[in-house]
Amino acid sequence: MTGEPARPEGIAGSELPGPYPVGAYARGMRDFLRARPRVQVFGEVWNFKIARTRAFFELRDADGALQCGMWRDRLEALGLPDGVLADGTQVVVGGGPDYYPGSRTASPGFSFDVTALRVAGEGDLLVQLAELRRRLDAEGLFAPQKLLPRPTLPRTIGVVTGESGKARDDVLAGLRRRGWAGRLVWAFAPVQDRRAAPAITRALQDLAAIEEVDVVIVARGGGSLADLFAFCDETLCRTVALLRVPVIASVGHHTDRTLIDDVAAVSASTPTHAAEAAVPLDVAAARARTRTSATRLAWHGRRAVVERARHLARMGRVPGEHVARNRRALHQQLRELRAAATRRGVREREVTATRAEVLRRKASAGAGAEADAQRRALEGLGLALEAHDPRRVLDRGYAIVDDREGGLVTSAARARELGALRVTFADASVDARIEE
Repeated sequence: MTGEPARPEGIAGSELPGPYPVGAYARGMRDFLRARPRVQVFGEVWNFKIARTRAFFELRDADGALQCGMWRDRLEALGLPDGVLADGTQVVVGGGPDYYPGSRTASPGFSFDVTALRVAGEGDLLVQLAELRRRLDAEGLFAPQKLLPRPTLPRTIGVVTGESGKARDDVLAGLRRRGWAGRLVWAFAPVQDRRAAPAITRALQDLAAIEEVDVVIVARGGGSLADLFAFCDETLCRTVALLRVPVIASVGHHTDRTLIDDVAAVSASTPTHAAEAAVPLDVAAARARTRTSATRLAWHGRRAVVERARHLARMGRVPGEHVARNRRALHQQLRELRAAATRRGVREREVTATRAEVLRRKASAGAGAEADAQRRALEGLGLALEAHDPRRVLDRGYAIVDDREGGLVTSAARARELGALRVTFADASVDARIEE
C-alpha cells in the first residue's frame, strides 16, 4: 500500500504472528471492542468533567474502575439537574467498550462509550429534590419568609430539634456567645425517618401559635442525604413558607442543602450560627462597648471637671480688676448719658421758644382790623342764609307739599295725579288726599 512503511524483520525465535503496523492493529482493536455486546454497568461517578463535545467520568466500585465517555448532546437530552453527577453519585449506564486508535500526533484512549444513563440511589433523591425545588420556586414559596422582619433582640425564641442531639447544645452555645438572656421554647421532634417531617411540621405550627415567639430555629446535625430528606418534605416546606414568624434553618453540614434552607428566612451553616442569626445584636459585645463607653465618659467627665476648676481658679485671681474694669465702663457710659441729656434739653428749649414766638405773632395778627372785617363778613353771610331758610317761610304761614317720598309737588295737576300727599307746616307734617 502506498505510504505504508516497509515491514521490518520480526523478533528472532518468537512464535507470535507479525509484526503488524501499529495503526492497523489499533484499528483492529477498535473494531474488535466495538463488536462486543452492549451491556448495563452501575457504579459511583468520580472526576466528572465536560469538554466541548464529550463528557468524561470514571465509574468505580470496590473492585474496579471504568473510564467512561458520553456525547454531550446525549447527556444534555437527559435533563439532569446541575450537580447531580457529583463525586459519589451512583448511576446505571448502558453502552459498550470503545477505543480511539490515536495518530502520530494524538494519544490513543480506551473508554466505555455511554449511550444511556440513569441516576440511582441518592442520585434519585437528588433528581426528585431538584424537581420539587423548581416547582416550589415557580410558585414563589422561596420569597415570603425572606420578607418577614426579624427583631434585632428577640424576647422569645422557639427551637425545633432532636431532644438528645448535639444541635441542642450548639444552639445554647451560640446564644451564650451572644450574651442573650431571653426565653427559650423547645419543641423536640424526631429529625430522621418517616415520622420526622410530620412531627417537625406540627412543632413549627405549635411554636408559631405562641404569640410571644419572635423567631424559630430548626436545627439538626449532619448526615447523608437520606438522613436529611425529611427536611425536603413538600408539606413541611409549604408550612414554613406560610408561617407568621421567621424561620432560621440549620440542617446538615456546610455543604448540605435541603429544601427547608431555600424556603426559610435564613439558612445557617451550623446550629451555632443559626442561634447567632436569631439574635443579630451581640449583647455581650454591646455590654462590653457600653462598659468601655462608660469608662471613657467617666474619664472625660473628670477631665472636664479639672479643666473647669483650673479655669475658675484663673478667673478667681483677678475679680477685683474685672469689677473695676466694668465700673469704669459704667461710669463712662453714665457721663456720656448726662452730656447727651444736657444737649437734648438745650435743643428742646430753643425749639420751644421759637414755636412760642410764632404763636405769639399769629395771635397778635388775629386781634387786628383784618379779624374784625372777617367777623362782619361771616355775620352777613349768616343773616343771608337764615333769610333763605325754608323754616322761616313756614313760620310765616306757608306749607310744603310732597309726594310722601320726599319729592316736591309744585302743581295742582301733579297733586291730582298723585291723589295722596304730605303737607309740612312749621310745627309738623300731615297726610292729605285729593277728593275732587
